[in-house]
Amino acid sequence: MADRRRLARAPWRTLSTREVYANPWMRLREDLAELPDGRTTVYGVVECKPAVGVLPFLDEQTVVLVGQYRYVARHFLWEMPTGGVRAGEGLEDAARRELAEEAGYAADRLVKLCAFDSSKSIVEETAHIYLAEGLRPVGGEADDTEFIEVRAFPFADVLRMVEASEIRDAMTVVAVLHAARRRR
Repeated sequence: MADRRRLARAPWRTLSTREVYANPWMRLREDLAELPDGRTTVYGVVECKPAVGVLPFLDEQTVVLVGQYRYVARHFLWEMPTGGVRAGEGLEDAARRELAEEAGYAADRLVKLCAFDSSKSIVEETAHIYLAEGLRPVGGEADDTEFIEVRAFPFADVLRMVEASEIRDAMTVVAVLHAARRRR
């Protein structure tokens, strides 16, 4: 057991990699990795572009959420505007674009709340979370595959929805909990 603990911080080494599948949003690869103890294992990795999420506040007590049917979850979900960062696009620029496209707002201020790995085991994706203030309506157009409902909610209701697991989107949960902590 002591040897395993000693090797806990030792990096794994990629011996080979091959692409299994790719589309514009993600890539699936299969690696042959050498473990810290010298053994090898096959490891599947889903690569995604960095992601952004924006929790938009209309005022101190009101946030805007977007709702849409999510194919993988197989039901309608409320969440904050989120999306992938395009090649050559800055994180704040991506956050502003997603806010306009999905919710129809521009923000005077973006405050970075955090960055986190959406899944540490098989998905390579970093999510960057922002809070938006000083909102003003703008014309925005959703992606071709998005059919979005936009609605304002009291922040207290959104926090309750997170606590009751009614909102389960990881990026939204993280943003709401960070915003609640900042408000104390």
